[in-house]
Amino acid sequence: METSLEKLNKVNFKYVKEAVKEPVNFWGLAGFAVAAAYTQSVIPLAVGLVAEGAYLVSVPAMNMYKKLVDRRAKERMYKLREVQRERLINTFSQREREAVLYLQSQKNHIYDNYRKFTGASELPTNLRTLDQRWEDFVDLLDVYRRRKQHLKTINRQVIHNQLSQAYRAAESATDDRTKQIQQANVEILKRRVASYDELEKSIKLVEGRLQSIENFFGLVNDQVVAMPTPERISSLDFEQLSDSIALTKEMLEATADAMGALDTHNREMGNYELLSNNPK
Repeated sequence: METSLEKLNKVNFKYVKEAVKEPVNFWGLAGFAVAAAYTQSVIPLAVGLVAEGAYLVSVPAMNMYKKLVDRRAKERMYKLREVQRERLINTFSQREREAVLYLQSQKNHIYDNYRKFTGASELPTNLRTLDQRWEDFVDLLDVYRRRKQHLKTINRQVIHNQLSQAYRAAESATDDRTKQIQQANVEILKRRVASYDELEKSIKLVEGRLQSIENFFGLVNDQVVAMPTPERISSLDFEQLSDSIALTKEMLEATADAMGALDTHNREMGNYELLSNNPK
């Protein structure tokens, strides 16, 4: 288990690495090297090493510099997430892309209307959460389409027929070994039926949540256009939508076993493109 000192050292080392890569540090070292070459003396190099040591001790410890490094890291993560989400959207069908782009344009329309009707230059924090709700819409739509594709590979009625046959075979078995084999087959088929039903419920859940996000965007736009003052927007329950989306994601994670069972089936059938972890 890490000690507090070890954790502190790790945090500090992150800022030290960033400080080393700063252009001002590079050009400062280059300047000392040029001075040493020009004067044919090691004194500029010695001074440079001392200055570098002082720089690496003082700058990474400054709160202002730490905030700068953290902000840069967040910006890089945000840009990476944007690129990844754009790639994901490009894998959608035309109809799915249209739904995503329409909701994005509606979000931007809401922002424009808010500025237009309130005269405010800055958007309130709760209204800005529509950015995250749009990202949630994209993520949930991806889950929705992949799970629908999974279920299309399985005929529930066929599984039920196989289950009935396995029950009869187990009952009519004439020896213990055959009976055990058929009973094991019954349990496997029962799990497949349960997995199918669970995934079917999760699809309906996600479909309902997608509709609620779309409806909420429409409600927000109506309120923004109709509200007499900027404070009116605070009456909308942004937190409720956020909590319900979080609950939906938790419930989807709970169906991971069902997805795994269906993945096993698709792998056995050679449907590798339908695996849930298949790269897009």
